Amino acid sequence: MKSTLIIATYNWPEALNLVLESARIQTQLPDEIIIADDGSTKETEAIINQYKTSFSIPVHHIWQEDNGFRKSHILNQAIAKAKGDYIIQVDGDCIMHYNFVKDHLAFAASNTYLFGSRVNIQEPYLETLFAKKQIKFNPFSKGIKKRTRAIHSPILSSMYKQQDDFSKKFRGCNTSYFKSDFIAVNGYNEDITGWGREDSELMLRMHNKGVKAKRLRYRGIVFHIWHKEKSKDRVEANDSIEQKTINDKIAWADNGVDKYLEHA
Repeated sequence: MKSTLIIATYNWPEALNLVLESARIQTQLPDEIIIADDGSTKETEAIINQYKTSFSIPVHHIWQEDNGFRKSHILNQAIAKAKGDYIIQVDGDCIMHYNFVKDHLAFAASNTYLFGSRVNIQEPYLETLFAKKQIKFNPFSKGIKKRTRAIHSPILSSMYKQQDDFSKKFRGCNTSYFKSDFIAVNGYNEDITGWGREDSELMLRMHNKGVKAKRLRYRGIVFHIWHKEKSKDRVEANDSIEQKTINDKIAWADNGVDKYLEHA
């Protein structure tokens, strides 16, 4: 089974640098990395180009023009081009535990998507974080909260089972699924623009299609770098789209990934 690691980013090259460095030291590399870039400047491109030569696997940069928050659009384009059967997804502000990819692949199962834990790196620690270029953390590390989420334990993680219902603990910054399941619901709904609900609405459609969820607790860990909240001016409209998906049990996005597949 081939895998693709998708990293979503927008104009934060310092953070992306740490994320890519954490990808470089993974105990198990994916078969390729695709950076889904929602309109960053040349500074981000320069960081990515540096890493293209330091990996033993292909690193691709998929970019779209900056026209507001259009994460759904760029992720659809990136995943359409993915050669992996299995998609592992992380945000460009989330440093991966060195077993992150290995953990997701170990639990990959048909008709199932995975979602992992997120440890928060606090704002006062950011200066130190970037000065040290720190990419390794443990439950006792400085600058983090929600410390129990940083515990990596295969024994404890085995307690978590598959579930039929969508979990409020789901975060799109740490998830994985089969590309075939993504295509079966037509990927991200591009009617969702601006911050909010693009990831959860996708997974709700997967549930409506019969795909189950499994939480990766104590495995598949990411460390989220603090940043100011993004504008939430589209949340109400996006909430309405998501609620319709729930009420009408919608499994297919009319404005989805299919438009890119023939050109992939």
